Amino acid sequence: MTLVRTHRNEFPSYSSLFDDFFNTELGDWRRNNFSRSNTTLPKVNILEDNDRFIVQMAAPGMNKKDFDLNLDQNILTISSDKNEEARDENLTYSKKEFDYQAFQRSFTLPDSADGEKINAKYENGILAISIPKKEEAKPKPPKTIKIS
Repeated sequence: MTLVRTHRNEFPSYSSLFDDFFNTELGDWRRNNFSRSNTTLPKVNILEDNDRFIVQMAAPGMNKKDFDLNLDQNILTISSDKNEEARDENLTYSKKEFDYQAFQRSFTLPDSADGEKINAKYENGILAISIPKKEEAKPKPPKTIKIS
């Protein structure tokens, strides 16, 4: 008896879902995303409610002063060029994956975003950027129209 292992896709293709979302809402994520230290880029979550978009970036071990946030021509760029701290000479890495010393991630904001009122905070290893929606982009309650 031969055991044959097949690889079935039991979960939806999240990569295509994310590609579609980034290409239609917050821009082409491939445009300006890199890590100078040849490590992975910090991961992001993008959320939306009726009033705003929220970009959450997982970057544990950093401080708020380590980030640079810029908005230019409706492109939000999150970057860091943190210098590596001194290491214990008695320790060596067998594997090192979480090293976000130098990276850049860019997102094109949708037209409904109000770039003038963006704010950000860094707490518990998460950089959270709140991007309010323009008033005209917010959903309005249903309106009853009287017939005269």
